Amino acid sequence: MRGVVWLVLLFIAAVVSASVLGRNDGLVSIYQGAWRIDLSLNLFLLLLLASVVLLFVAFQAISGLLALPTRAQAWRELKRERAAHAALRDALTELFAARYARAQRAADQALLLQSHVPTLANEVQFTTLSQLIAASSLHQMQDRMGRESRLTEALDTSRKAGGSCADGAQLLAAQWALEDRDAERSLALLSALPPGVARRTHALRLKLTATRQLRKPLEALQTARLLAKHQGFSALAAKALLRSLAMEALELSLDEEQLRRTWAALDAANRKDAFVVARAARRAKALGHVSLAREWLQPLWEQMPRQEAESRQELALALVDCAHGLGNDWLPRVEAALAAHGHDAALLAAAGAVFEQRQLWGKAKRPLEQTAASEALPTSVRRQALRSLASISRSEGDEAKAASLERRAAMLE
Repeated sequence: MRGVVWLVLLFIAAVVSASVLGRNDGLVSIYQGAWRIDLSLNLFLLLLLASVVLLFVAFQAISGLLALPTRAQAWRELKRERAAHAALRDALTELFAARYARAQRAADQALLLQSHVPTLANEVQFTTLSQLIAASSLHQMQDRMGRESRLTEALDTSRKAGGSCADGAQLLAAQWALEDRDAERSLALLSALPPGVARRTHALRLKLTATRQLRKPLEALQTARLLAKHQGFSALAAKALLRSLAMEALELSLDEEQLRRTWAALDAANRKDAFVVARAARRAKALGHVSLAREWLQPLWEQMPRQEAESRQELALALVDCAHGLGNDWLPRVEAALAAHGHDAALLAAAGAVFEQRQLWGKAKRPLEQTAASEALPTSVRRQALRSLASISRSEGDEAKAASLERRAAMLE
């Protein structure tokens, strides 16, 4: 098809030339001294066109010849630039392949080539990336001094330009500080990040790890909530993490006031979590505030028939620990729980402890005996049940049975 088009164009050119030049009777005379040259107008126009084309080609050739040194220099710079980019790619590839010494050498080669290429000399991103690759390699080879030197250069370079380059260098520095167990430095680097960067998932993960290393569970809990909101964990993992951090914060409370502040800092979901509530109650009891422990247990105990099995067990065992001195208001709650789940060993243990505290010994004996015989319950709960039975037997005047029960309690490991 292309050949047909060219053939048609050739015929058109022939027709136009014949039409324009065929009837031209013009004459061009050129005088030089005593000489005169006569040319037809057609020949003169052809010669003029040929002269223009020849001059144009000559000028192009001379221009190309004069530009050869510049083009050669540009070609050499382009070759160095390509070599520098190739070295940077090699460094990144070797780093991912865990060939850290080769990655460092390739990064150094990229920096060396960059210094000889004017177009790359002021390229901040190229410099920072090469320095970070070299620093990463040194970090993996446990060369902390070399890593810190390269990292400092990368941070200084990236801060001149800002943007993602600086953010990436600072995040990497915070991560390495965590791996060095320097959580304070990591938090300082993270706090220096722009607000938008500090809310990214990776930054929040680093902050969570740092606060846990520094044993700041409340700060870690707030960070974990943000991560859960941003779907940084699965729903199950987020629930388990938030629960463990809340319980850790409660365990670190050293007095009633601090414990109350920690409890108030927990969100509604934590205060409805049976495991967290049970831990809070035990901590309050350990600090000598049993009434406060039962106050926190009460809302969930009123919903005991609707609780899951694991939650019922935690709440029941927590009440066993906090049963001393409770009032009659707990009897309806315990009886309602027994009516709904009367075969739960932990609920039986709680019922026995409550009945024993209210001196309802007739109702307490059977749950306490079942608790003492249940191997599914913790040893401390079984021992406490045996001692309660011994106390009941002693109050009834059966000293021999009481002594036997005391021996059984002492023999439990």
